[in-house]
Amino acid sequence: MTLAHNLGFPRIGLHRELKWVLERYWKKEVDRHALEEEGKRIRASHWALQIAAGHDFLSVGDFAWYDHVLGMSTLLGVIPARFGGAKAPFELDTYFRMARGRAPTGNDTPACEMTKWFDTNYHYIVPEFSIDQAFQLYNTELFTQITEAQQLGKPVKPILLGPLSYLWLGKAKESHFDKLTLLPKLCAVYQQILARLEQQGIEWVQMDEPILVLDLPLAWQNAFRDTYQHLQPKQLKLMLTTYFGGLENNTALACNLGTAGLHIDLVRGANQLPEVQRLLPADKVLSAGIIDGRNIWRADLRQALTLLKPLHEKWGDRLWVGSSCSLLHSPVDLSVETQLDAELKSWLSFATQKLHEIAVLTKALKQGDSAVVAALAESDQVVAARKQSTRIHNPTVKQRASQVTPGMVSRHHPFQDRQKIQQALLDLPLFPTTTIGSFPQTAEIRQARQSYKAGKMDEMSYREQLRKQIAYAIRKQLELGIDVLVHGEAERTDMVEYFGEWLEGFAFTQNGWVQSYGSRCVKPPIIFGDVSRPKPMTVEWSAYAQSLTDKPVKGMLTGPITILCWSFVRDDQSRFETAKQIALALRDEVNDLVKAGIQVIQIDEPAVREGLPLRQREWQAYLQQAVYSFRLASCCVADHVQIHTHMCYAEFNDIIEAVAELDADVITIETSRSDMELLKAFESFHYPNDIGPGVYDIHSPRVPTVDEMVNLMEKAAKAIPLAQLWVNPDCGLKTRDWPETETALRHMVAAAAFLREKYAEYDRSVKVSQRVVG
Repeated sequence: MTLAHNLGFPRIGLHRELKWVLERYWKKEVDRHALEEEGKRIRASHWALQIAAGHDFLSVGDFAWYDHVLGMSTLLGVIPARFGGAKAPFELDTYFRMARGRAPTGNDTPACEMTKWFDTNYHYIVPEFSIDQAFQLYNTELFTQITEAQQLGKPVKPILLGPLSYLWLGKAKESHFDKLTLLPKLCAVYQQILARLEQQGIEWVQMDEPILVLDLPLAWQNAFRDTYQHLQPKQLKLMLTTYFGGLENNTALACNLGTAGLHIDLVRGANQLPEVQRLLPADKVLSAGIIDGRNIWRADLRQALTLLKPLHEKWGDRLWVGSSCSLLHSPVDLSVETQLDAELKSWLSFATQKLHEIAVLTKALKQGDSAVVAALAESDQVVAARKQSTRIHNPTVKQRASQVTPGMVSRHHPFQDRQKIQQALLDLPLFPTTTIGSFPQTAEIRQARQSYKAGKMDEMSYREQLRKQIAYAIRKQLELGIDVLVHGEAERTDMVEYFGEWLEGFAFTQNGWVQSYGSRCVKPPIIFGDVSRPKPMTVEWSAYAQSLTDKPVKGMLTGPITILCWSFVRDDQSRFETAKQIALALRDEVNDLVKAGIQVIQIDEPAVREGLPLRQREWQAYLQQAVYSFRLASCCVADHVQIHTHMCYAEFNDIIEAVAELDADVITIETSRSDMELLKAFESFHYPNDIGPGVYDIHSPRVPTVDEMVNLMEKAAKAIPLAQLWVNPDCGLKTRDWPETETALRHMVAAAAFLREKYAEYDRSVKVSQRVVG
């Protein structure tokens, strides 16, 4: 029988209930029992949605207190020694210390590294492996959750991150060795897990192996064959699950691993279908990921059935219908959006609605189109209406984008010439200090924003509150002795949403939250039409901040690729075309900032590496487009204007040449969680411009010491010339409290002062006449 299933559901809750209970637990406002009870309630509500939609399985294993990869680490007993190792019994606070460096109990400990999950904006906690790594069945929460779900009377499908993908996503620590040497020990624990699932009466297990859509080395391809030849449980059936792209050169490998089924992504990898059909043995189950798990556009059901019907004719009851990937990347439920206009809302589908789309398609295959005639008619109407809508296209915007000239994407002179002019104007010391942009979003700021939006505070009063917060941030930075200041971004809820609210072609939700990491959720804007900037977006606040001090204050913008990657993007034109439109809108803002007297402008692009295609053959074209978009936004200024950019959680080896081609005068990057490991890319590549490697992790409440920051900068100095180094945090500080922020920044300024004294023979002015290697 053709079955309906999903690859995972958002874990945050309809109104971000998981976020709120986690943060209350971390503050010791609720105990572990209250936390666990809320977790049960959230899981039960999500399973109820799957039952109501008519899915044939309840997905279990998609829930996580912080991150599902971290959950896999604790299930497998991969607990680094600094957290005490895998000592019985498992403690949830150990899990939280690994994620964020702090928990209600235990000592603060440097958190594990965090990085992006493939090409998404979701962050996972990177597993740490030692050469003598032991594995054991440790955290048993998964089995408890399976028992919870089984009480609802529906078949349960546990979700496991497969052994090869888990190993690939981790890092060898302390000493370098081949991670594949750990595979036999790791697979032995997977065998134990599967045996226990058999004891619980499970029939199907979803085994996620997303790395099968990557360019895998031969050794890893062979490891797949060896692993799955032996990883065959007696009673369980494994659904080998791939997503985020096509199998391509791994198609034969995936089709012949001996698993009972194979799931493929038919949204991002539709071209793989003919080859999969040719190579997948006829007795296997084919799961078709036809509903987009990563975007919010309503499915064209008629078009989907056109693809599915031939599959159903061939595979019959061995065909499953599902989401392309986990619905983790979609908001929970469109029905609670009460402020979207009816036309736009009719174009959308969130996770709950996607469950129903999957069910409708499955029903049509089993019972015929006549069984879903109303759903098909509604889908047809929506598809036609969206194509014909006049709100999508703006001829003026399209014409401007078509008239970009080569001179618009280049600075007037090379960095070495600009550098001399900027240094003469800014007169910065060696190891200049700055922050990434945002300061704590205090309760006072949030209350003022809520009152203003609710109509309880007039605009003049609200603007006065924002000026008060900006003045406070400037005063604090002056007291701390920071060299290049920021206005603190009190007016912004989010670094992408804020700009989208000022741009044409964007729409916004009330509750369209998706998880970024842990309790951190973002509400991506929806880009539905051509993008333009009707009026200045940031100039008033930056100009006011600059009026309060003689020190330079950075104008703060979010770059075109990051706005693109962190939004739900229209699917009726190329992403590059949309990026060009955004870049031109930002170019207008940059020009207006300069006219207002701003001498330093930061255009953040943390998502450039995130957007890198999963297949290397597509990298060059994408990076050329990313560089072009950034330069189109930034290369309109005179040489004396210093352009900064910021990137975080990126493997710079993959993009280092493109980063240099951005030609930003200063780049700040995240490096502290990896203990400056990310700077290895700069050892073999002579990065020409200035760089600020982050000296402390803002995603952890733990405040590092001055000595720790100095040590990190000393490591950086081995890869980067001294005169090119800046001192700054890893990222923005909006999620932190003021007391810890002040302490951390005081330590940061003290670290810079120590370094200046130690390297007193190097003067900042040396930088403008010759390159000095530290």
